[in-house]
Order: sequence, then structure tokens, then C-alpha cells
Amino acid sequence: MSRSEPLNVTKTFFPPLEEYQRHLDEIWQSGQLTNLGPKHRELESALKERLGVRHCMLVNNGTIAIQIAIKALGLTGKVITTPFSYVATVSSLVWEGCEPVFVDIDPNDLCIDASLIEKAITDDTVAILATHVYGFPCNVHRIEEIAKKHGLKVIYDAAHAFGVQVDGSSVLNFGDISTLSFHATKVFHTGEGGALVTNDDELAHRISYLRNFGHDGPLNFQGLGVNAKMSELNTAMGLCVLKHFNGIMERREKATMLYQQLLQHKANVELVTPNMKCKWNHSYFPVLFNDEAALLAASKALNSENIFPRRYFNPALNRLPYVTPVQMPVAENASARILCLPLSDQISEDDVRSVCNIILKSVN
Repeated sequence: MSRSEPLNVTKTFFPPLEEYQRHLDEIWQSGQLTNLGPKHRELESALKERLGVRHCMLVNNGTIAIQIAIKALGLTGKVITTPFSYVATVSSLVWEGCEPVFVDIDPNDLCIDASLIEKAITDDTVAILATHVYGFPCNVHRIEEIAKKHGLKVIYDAAHAFGVQVDGSSVLNFGDISTLSFHATKVFHTGEGGALVTNDDELAHRISYLRNFGHDGPLNFQGLGVNAKMSELNTAMGLCVLKHFNGIMERREKATMLYQQLLQHKANVELVTPNMKCKWNHSYFPVLFNDEAALLAASKALNSENIFPRRYFNPALNRLPYVTPVQMPVAENASARILCLPLSDQISEDDVRSVCNIILKSVN
């Protein structure tokens, strides 16, 4: 007998309604819904402290964050990037007139394979755009060495990496700019939103006007810009969620540990783990099947029980219709075999056990 309620790949955390209502009351009293209002400033300040970064600039979604990062760094030309990420990583490059140059991924953590980057660098290469896949950090130390050696800028798509730490510091402190997504499906969210993080004061100033029509003060225009501001309603949601973030992480970690206990060392199922020693945020729980047929069998069995994992990411980005086709064997292989299992702060132990039992029956 299947579940009465669907179990999706994730479930949005909703704070207590009365907490959000208190913020709404203050917004109504202020009379300001947007344009970098008091809640906006409060959330930026709280996130800087929480994440341990110098500048955290809120925007209205994670995709515009990547696009603004490209603009802020003045990138034109070829940008080395990963074929294994959400489509926004590569579509943003193309949208901004840059040419993606794909480098295959590490088969263990599925992040860009830093050992292959130098071979892809040419005189036209201007930057590296890498993704911390599922919150697993890229080889940030090696990428930093390569970037310095060749004079390249570095952007990290850190949409999955809120709260992740490397060497006791936020992974967002690496690179020239890191971008975040605060979509409702993320471990920390504002309903819809995003941010850019940098420790460079000049870049932070540039981002500040790029996200606000080019305004540098009410009557002055510093340069070209767009409207990427986050509303007071979204920042209020973020302030509520941030208050509960420690509890969210504890519950997600508990579910992750149970998944690992039930699935590790099982035939036909491979767990994905970070290569670098880090403090992870349990943003997703990906598993690799032996082949696509096994994945499809497991998905069908789960779906029949009203359980809906996600093939995240499929297809590999080197097969998008607006990029030059190139073979990326590791990424394409992973894309065919990867499945993200249901994970949220609200998933029960029984749910985790049920998911694992169905998967193991389907592949054995």
C-alpha cells in the first residue's frame, strides 16, 4: 500500500507563522516593501556574521547572482566550468556572452576535476566557474593555485553550500565571488532569493550598484545595472529561517547518518562523499546506481509508493542545445546513474527506512 502523502525529494521549512507575522507587522509599520529596506539590511548583517564573510549582498534569486558575478568581474571570453551542475551555471555564462569550456568531473565527489583544469587553459581563458556540487567543496586550494598562476578570476556556484566550511572557515571565502541560492528548496531559504559573497571591497561596491539599476546613491548612476533587489517579504522569511537553522541542520544530519548506515557497503548502490575534509550541510543525499537501468527501476519502485526522488543533475550540461557538444565521459556517466533521495529536516526515520528498503529490493 503506497503512502497517502507524497514524499518528495525535499520539503520546504516553514517557520512558525506567528514569527513571520511579527516581521510583517514591522514591515507594515515601516511602509517599505523593497529598495534595500531595514529587513534587507538586517538579514545581510546577520548572514555576514553567521557565515564569517566580509560582504554578503542579497539579490532576488541565485541565477541573477551568477550573472551579476560575471558582470562584476568584467568577464568576456572563455570560462572553464563544470558539465555537472544545475543548468543556471552554464546558461548564465552563455546569457552574459561568455563561452563555456567544459572540464570533466572527479568521479568521487562529482565536482570539477581540478587536475584537468590546466590542460583546458588557453590565451582566451579568463576565469573558472566551479560548483560545490551537493555542498561538497571543490578542490579550492588547487583551483586557487591554478588561478593565481594563470591570472584567472574564480567564481564558485555555491547554491548548495550554505554553511559549509573548509579548514574551519566558510567555503565562501574562496574565489573572487561565491554565489548562493535561497530558493525554497535550499537548506537556508528566503522563499526565493540569492546572494553574492566576496571579501573584496571594490567588488562589493560594484555588486551593490549592479543589483540596483546602477544606482550609487539616490541621484547618481555609477554604471549599468539591473533590478535584482530582494524584497522585505523575502528577507523577513530569511530572518525567520535563520533563527531555526541549527535545528534544521541537526535533523538533516540525523537523516543523512541513517541513510548512510542503511545504504553503505550495499551491492549496486554507491554513496557520494566529499573528497575534502569539511563541515558539510547535508543539503542533498545522492546515490549512484550501477547503471541507468537500475536507477530507473528504483525510481519506478519508489514512485509506485508515492515517493519522488530526483535525477539531479540530468542531462549533463555539455549536452545543452546552446553549447558546443563535447564528450565528458565521467559527467555523462554520473548523470545517467545519480539519484537524489528524499531529504529534509522533516523526514522521519520510518520514511528513510522505507526509501532504503524499496531501493535495495529493486536492485537485488
